[in-house]
Amino acid sequence: MHVMLSKEVDGDCPDPFGPCEEDEPPAPFSKVPAVRWRDWRWQIKNRIATQEVLEKLLVLTEEERASFLDAPGRKLPIAITPYYFSLIDPTNPDDPIRKCVIPRRQELLMGPGEAEDPLGEQADSPVPGLVHRYPDRVLFLLTGRCSTYCRYCTRSRLVGDRSHTSSASSKRRWERCIEYIRSNPRVRDVILSGGDPLVLESSVLEWVLEKLSAIPHVEMIRIGSKVPAVLPQRITPALVGMLRRYHPLYLSLHFTHPAELTPATRQACERLADGGIPLGSQTVLLKGVNDDAGTLGDLFRGLLRIRVRPYYLYQCDPIAGSAHFRTRVEEGIDIIRGLRGHTSGYAVPTYVIDAPGGGGKIPILPGYVTGRVEEGIALTNYAGGNFVYPEATVPVAVTP
Repeated sequence: MHVMLSKEVDGDCPDPFGPCEEDEPPAPFSKVPAVRWRDWRWQIKNRIATQEVLEKLLVLTEEERASFLDAPGRKLPIAITPYYFSLIDPTNPDDPIRKCVIPRRQELLMGPGEAEDPLGEQADSPVPGLVHRYPDRVLFLLTGRCSTYCRYCTRSRLVGDRSHTSSASSKRRWERCIEYIRSNPRVRDVILSGGDPLVLESSVLEWVLEKLSAIPHVEMIRIGSKVPAVLPQRITPALVGMLRRYHPLYLSLHFTHPAELTPATRQACERLADGGIPLGSQTVLLKGVNDDAGTLGDLFRGLLRIRVRPYYLYQCDPIAGSAHFRTRVEEGIDIIRGLRGHTSGYAVPTYVIDAPGGGGKIPILPGYVTGRVEEGIALTNYAGGNFVYPEATVPVAVTP
């Protein structure tokens, strides 16, 4: 692969960490100097993005190789940071990280009920790049770029889109979105997403944050990102120092599997938490990747140890070519049942389906309420015990 040190911008030096717990790049990148390995721009510039480069690093399976036969028709690009690729066991075709980022033949097939825009976001887009579905919040799609592309991405129709690559066109689009937010006083919560906002240069991201923070009715800003899992080198002291100027600011992070919880990722998340930025995690339930209570329990407890609160467990959206990733909803309910009461409540996220067609997030819970009896509400706990909660009624005086 081409190895070249990127220039420094915005005060984010290529070796911002100093001594690091992962000084030496792992195989197959052991010849890359550590100072370059820790440069986030080097990681992006040297992403694995073609079949040819993939085949130099591992042996593709028949299903993986077949996915490249129709490559001209693929809308979702391939890109994996060297760091994230290093988490893959190249000898294991069923490696969970591998399944998430290396395409397979199945993603070229359209299943029943699948759609390019299953959540109907386009219908709720008053201006390009903005989704206004809930009354008091908007989704602001800053960029179509990610450092690493997940094969189950809800916005696979948009990410990697090169139609807004120039800074001038991006700024014009952002200004329209900001003006829409400014003119709608009910909007108090702005979620920055994409793509991944943290792949933008710090000065560019700060321009957006500054504009939004100046709007009186915007009470909070959230950033959705997978960067700490796939590109932890991006979380530099300079970036955190910039972000903390725009509190209240929250980060919704995307984690998939315990294998992502490396020392570098821990360092990135702890750096953000030390900057006073609350961290929540959103995880997608994926067949053959994390679809059991043991794996997800390890992930959620591991996230708490690095000060990330598990927030949502998503049923995989029915995007085109997602059938091989989607579990049955009953399996998700069983996983929540297997976690509730068996681990810390903080380690149990809310299991949700983002309703197709624009219905929004709907929580899905096991049937802990089993009915109504004369004494009140009948309940079943995590261990199968039966209980009755007495609902409030007109109190009766107790004779002493």
